[in-house]
Amino acid sequence: MVRKVIEKFEVEYLQVMDEQGNVDNSLMPKISDEQVKWMYETMVLSRTFDDKAFNLQRQGRIGTYIQFKGQEGSQIGAMAALEDKDWLFPMYRSGAALIARKTPLHQLLLYSGGDERGLLCSKDINNFPIAIPVGTQNLHAAGCAMASRFKGEKTVSLVFMGDGATSKMDFLTGMNFAGVFKAPCIFVCENNQFAISVSRKIQTAAETIAQKSIAFGFKGMQVDGNDVFAMYKAVSEAVENARNGNGPALIEAYTYRMCDHSTSDDASKYRDPKEMEEWKAKDPIDRLEKYMRNKGLLDDSYRAKVAEDAKNKVEAAVEEYEKTPAPNPEDMFTYMFAEMPLQLKEQLEEYRRLK
Repeated sequence: MVRKVIEKFEVEYLQVMDEQGNVDNSLMPKISDEQVKWMYETMVLSRTFDDKAFNLQRQGRIGTYIQFKGQEGSQIGAMAALEDKDWLFPMYRSGAALIARKTPLHQLLLYSGGDERGLLCSKDINNFPIAIPVGTQNLHAAGCAMASRFKGEKTVSLVFMGDGATSKMDFLTGMNFAGVFKAPCIFVCENNQFAISVSRKIQTAAETIAQKSIAFGFKGMQVDGNDVFAMYKAVSEAVENARNGNGPALIEAYTYRMCDHSTSDDASKYRDPKEMEEWKAKDPIDRLEKYMRNKGLLDDSYRAKVAEDAKNKVEAAVEEYEKTPAPNPEDMFTYMFAEMPLQLKEQLEEYRRLK
């Protein structure tokens, strides 16, 4: 008889840039000044869009809106590591990722306005539609990753989820499938500390979310999600590993939503205001600005220009959204299938008789 340790597991934590914009050069990924500026400009554009969309909802010009304020670093850092041919599986809080993946701003407003055309994806980039049910996108991502492998493609799937989704069966099933078959799938959990009003502290007894990958036979890593360089480095390494046939990874982006869960939520009822102030000091955009100033990549003039350009792009998108003609009501029958099934044909005929 024997009693022994089968294997000892460790979970790595990664931070490249601290809150003052200082970087550890031994950890800093290879990245050009142009890429840094793209990250910054895309983060500012995303924050500007997010603020505007919130105001539009309050004015009744779009429907319920899910903000991503504070999570731009985790999303845009991850997107910088993907190629257009790779597959993105967004959740309802992935607006910054979709902006980074070339989704026209007015389409995101169409989506929030209840128009299905907002989910249309350009043919030159592989973005799946936004998933509203919590966690279901993990199954889609794992399946797509396997399909890519069967077809001999060198593409990976990357899926976003929140910390609450890691308690769902879909997350566990997707992870298990990807682990068993070594699917080229990157699971990115944006741990923003709350699953609506449920604190991360009572969401799971695990010390980290990253360690959940251990049960499924692949690597998990916790990353400072407000450090755009750390996210870029962690996702780049995971993507290269998956692209080379070495299987999936789970990346826990440790971050914070500096907003309510949605425009129908009041986070002040369950969050300590002091906690919000502490996390504001970790703002991913402010942190990157400090780094760029230290490197001579940003001055007051450039900062003002980026802000003005972002404002103009967002205002132009609002104008385009609001002048877009309403969709044809018959789209509710004809939009879903390439060839309409019998029951939808019957419903369409009934609609035409009654209208």
